[in-house]
Amino acid sequence: MVENINEEDKICEDIKDKDDNKNDENLENIQEIDEKVIDKFDNEEIIELQKKVDDCFDKYQRTLAEFDNFRKRTSKEKAIVYDDAIRDVILKFLPVVDNFERAIASSQDKDDNFYKGIEMILKQIKDIFSSIGVEEISSIGEKFDPSFHSAVDHEVNDSYGENEIISIMLKGYKYKDKVIRHSMVKVAN
Repeated sequence: MVENINEEDKICEDIKDKDDNKNDENLENIQEIDEKVIDKFDNEEIIELQKKVDDCFDKYQRTLAEFDNFRKRTSKEKAIVYDDAIRDVILKFLPVVDNFERAIASSQDKDDNFYKGIEMILKQIKDIFSSIGVEEISSIGEKFDPSFHSAVDHEVNDSYGENEIISIMLKGYKYKDKVIRHSMVKVAN
């Protein structure tokens, strides 16, 4: 009987070994099939999907760069338009300033209330100009510079240096290093 049990055990073990071998073979077959499917999927689908992802990322980066360039460009354009508008408005106010200066220069009575009122208005206008960055172009005693001055008269006089500005006919103004109106000056030598 012990022999029968041993034989039965041996037969069971053989069957078990055969099943294990079949299971191993089946597992290997499944792994091979999975690898082929994965390889096929990798080689075709994943590469195609990766191309689509790369294309979308490239488009995203380009769009982001274009938007950044657009933002910078419009910011610069707004600043230029603002500066041009200020120069245009100041240019239209300059004849008024010139007339106030002429009124003050022609006044005989400096204690007159009318004179003081004109002087206060002119000071207010110049303070506003100064607060927004508009400056008078300095001229008397300096060398003639065609980028800031316009020579309307010339005088030969040895008491002045060469190309020295000796008088101003009309004041010039600038805004942020750009000339709004050139100074009309008289130049010596």
